[in-house]
Amino acid sequence: MSIQTLVEQATIASSPFDTDSFNQAVMSTYARFPIALERGAGCRVWDTQGREYLDFVAGIATCTLGHAHPALVEAVTRQIQKLHHVSNLYYIPEQGELAKWIVQHSCAERVFFCNSGAEANEAAIKLVRKYAHTVLQIEKPIILTARDSFHGRTLATITATAQPKYQKNFEPLVPGFDYVPYNDIGAVEAAISELDEGDYRVAAILIEPLQGEGGVRPGDIAYFQKLRQICNETGVLLIFDEVQVGMGRSGKLWGYECLGVEPDIFTSAKGLGGGIPIGAMMCKSFCDVFQPGEHASTFGGNPFACGVALTVCETLERENILQNVQDRGEQLRDGLRAIAAKYPNHITEVRGWGLINGMELNADVQSTAPDVVKAAIDEGLLLVPAGPKVVRFVPPLIVTQAEVEQALQAVDKAMAAVTA
Repeated sequence: MSIQTLVEQATIASSPFDTDSFNQAVMSTYARFPIALERGAGCRVWDTQGREYLDFVAGIATCTLGHAHPALVEAVTRQIQKLHHVSNLYYIPEQGELAKWIVQHSCAERVFFCNSGAEANEAAIKLVRKYAHTVLQIEKPIILTARDSFHGRTLATITATAQPKYQKNFEPLVPGFDYVPYNDIGAVEAAISELDEGDYRVAAILIEPLQGEGGVRPGDIAYFQKLRQICNETGVLLIFDEVQVGMGRSGKLWGYECLGVEPDIFTSAKGLGGGIPIGAMMCKSFCDVFQPGEHASTFGGNPFACGVALTVCETLERENILQNVQDRGEQLRDGLRAIAAKYPNHITEVRGWGLINGMELNADVQSTAPDVVKAAIDEGLLLVPAGPKVVRFVPPLIVTQAEVEQALQAVDKAMAAVTA
């Protein structure tokens, strides 16, 4: 069954959603927009009132194949009927097949599976610390991360996340992290030199090839190539957080391919399972120092998650979706730049890779990214902020030319509304 058929056959309920009872039972950890989504097909979703939206959020860069993709539906059905969960005390064939696919399609030589991006980054942090103690002989290892980064919500990963708004009221933070500006190689060199004192030493650099939550800011190629050179010369491990930019979203399978360098360790989640929770930490074999019992995950790498994720990987490859990401990304950026030209006092820049793009608003204007997102919802388009002044565009990777054009028309109308 095709995506178009699914869209045509979508049946919509029209019952009101009780937000009061929801808010009484669910913790207030999200500032939610006032819509309740209950159904999706392709790049479209419907709310409980039957209204249709074009989804350019995709679960925040997660629904790689969109909603109810036939290959995903078939994989979920097949695997849940076969075997959905067993312990990692036993060999899991689906886990091995997914790991082999990743190794064959990346610079990785080993894979550890977990459930989320934060867990994948936690695994990388633990791996670095053991490597630092046992191989580099560092008593107090330090991991450098970039300001305005985002690496997760656990205590270690919000410490790695160099944004005070995520850390406030969660002190004391985890020791062993220090911060440098993004795309500033001089700051990295200075930090490595200054922090090499007594028992302290920089053991790794954890960084996003493109900062997602930090405003959709692509890495500078020269900066990352120099970063790789510094790590080669000093023995510092280079870790890429590809939780948001990986799995084809950049137009390449992995974000590091856009920069012409290979990391020693990199992490993935979000798009890896196409919406089914899974995370992965990948590394070169030389830094694979974990031994049995030193790290684990009850649900990580179970047959269900790995079977579905393997289908996502194979579908990306079989349907040549990366080419679509490149083509539609170029179309989207061209269209957004045309809109920016209409509102030069309000939009300062359009930037991104593939199908992860940001439209930055002028810091001096009153309008915010949430204002634009709300106005876009009124036009039937779902978008997501990346900070107070950047609107993020992360549709499913199967988005069509017509859907991009529809989204651009909605953005144009949204901008007209917020600038009126």
